Formats: sequence, C-alpha cells, structure tokens
Amino acid sequence: MIYTIVRNGFLALRRDRGALILSFILPIAFFTIFGIVFGGMRATGTPRVSVLVVDEDRSPVSERLVRSLQHDPALLVSTRPEAKPGARKDEPVAPDYTADTAESAVKQGVAPVALIIPNGFGANPIAFGPATDREVISILQDSSDPVAAQVVAGMLQKAVMTSLPDTMAEVGMKFFDRASGGLTRQQRQSVESGISMFRDQLQRRDQQGGEPSASSDASGFVAVAIRDVVGEKKRSPMISFYAAGIGVMFLLFTASGAGASLLDEAESGALDRILSARVSMTTLLAGKLAYCTLLASTQLAIMFLWGAAVFHLDLFSHLPGFFVMTAATSFAVASFGMLLASLSRTRAQLAAIATLIILTMSAVGGSMFPRFLMPEMMKKIGLLTFNAWAIDGYTKVFWRDEPVSHLAPQVAVLVGSGIVLFLIARLFARKWEYA
Repeated sequence: MIYTIVRNGFLALRRDRGALILSFILPIAFFTIFGIVFGGMRATGTPRVSVLVVDEDRSPVSERLVRSLQHDPALLVSTRPEAKPGARKDEPVAPDYTADTAESAVKQGVAPVALIIPNGFGANPIAFGPATDREVISILQDSSDPVAAQVVAGMLQKAVMTSLPDTMAEVGMKFFDRASGGLTRQQRQSVESGISMFRDQLQRRDQQGGEPSASSDASGFVAVAIRDVVGEKKRSPMISFYAAGIGVMFLLFTASGAGASLLDEAESGALDRILSARVSMTTLLAGKLAYCTLLASTQLAIMFLWGAAVFHLDLFSHLPGFFVMTAATSFAVASFGMLLASLSRTRAQLAAIATLIILTMSAVGGSMFPRFLMPEMMKKIGLLTFNAWAIDGYTKVFWRDEPVSHLAPQVAVLVGSGIVLFLIARLFARKWEYA
C-alpha cells in the first residue's frame, strides 16, 4: 500500500503542471540566475567600477597616476563624457571633465564615483607618517552604491605604489633621513643616484607603452577625502529603492491575481453571459485593465505612505514624480496580468506560470539583488523587466531629486510595453469569444 500511495502521488504530480513547475523548474531557474550573478562575478572578477577622473594638476606625476588608474582592470576610467550614439566622426570631442561637471555627472547617475586630483598634487603627492602639507584627493560618491567609493580608494593607493615608485623612494629616504638623525653626504649622493637611475627606467617603460607591475595593497600614501554628493541629506537613503523593488514585485502578483477573475468567469459561465449582453471583449479587457491599474496604484501609494510614516521617506516633496512613475508602473503590470490570464487555461496554471515568471523577473530586475552589483550581462538582461525600469525611475525621483521630464525613458518603456502586452492579451482573448 505504501508503494501504491507513492506511485499515485507522482502520477498526480505529473498531471498537475503547476505543482510540477513549482517543484522543479522554479528552483532551477533561481539557481541559474544566482549562479550567473555570483558565479560570473567569481569567474570574471569583481564588476568594474566606473569612475570619472579629473586631473587638475596636469603634472608628470598626476599624469602617470591617471595612466595607472586607466590600466587597472577593476576600474572603468573616463576623463571626458562619452560620445553620443550616432555622433559623426567629424564632431568635436567633448572637453575633459572638471570638478563641477564630474560632480554633476555623478548626481545624474553617469558614474557612481568621481576622483579629483587637485592642483599642486605633483609637488608633494605622498607622505610616510603624519603630514599636513600634502594635497588631498577628493572622491565624490553616490552613496546608493556603497561599494564603489571604497574600491576606488583602495585602487588609488595601489596605483600610487605601481606608478610612483621613484617618488615613494625619494619621500621614503627623506623620511628616513629625518627619523635617523641625518645621512652622510656620501650616503645621500648614493641614494639620489639610485633614485635617478630608477626614474630613467620608468621613463623608458612609459615610452615603450609598458603597464605598471602589480604590487601588494597598501593604504595611506596619499590623502583621500570621500564626500557624498547624492543622498547626503537623506534620512533613510535606501528606503525608496526597497519600496520600489518590493512594491513592483508584489504588484505583479496582485495583477496576475486580479487577471485571474477572467478565468473564474470563464469556468463559471459568467463570461458568456457578459459577452452576450452587448459587452465586447475589448471593453471587458479595458475595464479589467483599469481596475488592475487602480488597484496597483493604491497598493503602491499605501506602501510609500507607510515608508514616509515609519522610515521617514521624503514622499510629499516628490509627489509629481511619484504620481507619474506610479501610474506608468501600475499600467504596465496591469497589462502583464491581463496577458498572463489570456495565456492560461485554468487558475492553477496561471498561478504556477505567474510565480515562475514574476520571481524570475524580480531576481533579474533588481527587486531581490541590486543591479549595480551584477555582471554587465545580467544588467542588460534586467532591462527586459518592469522591475528594472520602475526602480530606475523611482531612484531618479527620490534619490537623485531629478525633475519629472527626466523620467521620459522609464515612462516610455513602461507605457509602451503595457500597450503592447494589452494588445497581445486581446489577441489571445479571442479564444473566449469563439468558445
């Protein structure tokens, strides 16, 4: 009897496609996604950090430091804005970043970090022990990416060791001279001769296009000051990110559940009676779409109001952007719910398919794991989801304090995809008209 019970259980599982998907396909899908994210990071190394570099000093020392940063495989260095797509080759090249333009670029989300090498850095770039007469390199960060600035600061210290070894030797000997009570004239001449030979070797290496050799990590050779330029006055800096990410994920579940009413009406025969009462399928779907959109908007509004009341989310000073993003996101997820309902035959099938697709979209789109920590391939795949576009839009509103006009790309994608999905849902809904 135990064998018979086990056999019947597996036969029932094979017939229940929803349970089969949740038991085997969903775990494999999640394992694949997180395997690509974390396994890809281990195979290809830590994702490169984009950094804008401004060289105000323009000295040989600072130029060598910039070249070393450009050769670092962990950094993606830009010294001037990239050319716009489709730009002609004869168009003038954009000027190099300045401290002001680099700060504005970080605020706009072009890069999470900017590094400013101040004027006078080359005269006294490094120091051993306490020193107050050296120039301080500024790192401007967008604190929504808490990792980038620390990575850049560490790579900067490494670049100093690999690109300025002659300067380190000279400063080190001066420090030793002061600490030891003074070198003899012969010892000082010997040291200066060795440093001169060292500089000649570095110049020959630079002329041949060689890269700095690897060296062990170190810190404190150059003075660094990290300053937040985005979110420095936010009381709860990451609340808007999580509110958008979690909110969109549950909106998708809400929309699929609301769309399931079509399947209930079809199974009970109510759908036939509705269609026979001079109500077209297009009108019925449009009404369902309007209901799902209002329901999703209400759900998002309640979530952000809770965030404002409990976590001090600055909601009321960003109401125009919030309304625009909420309307666009709600319309997109409502259309998605209509499409899932029109593709499914039963509520059980809809639940299984919706769970698989929604959780996968949420994992790839950034609702479960920040996209800035994902490999480049996963970032591009994430742009195929509502989650990524909605999170980017809400980030512009609540984090970067950007005007409503800057939401055009996110709104266009969400509204455009919502229209396309609704039209596809209308096409598949023809099955109920001819049933």
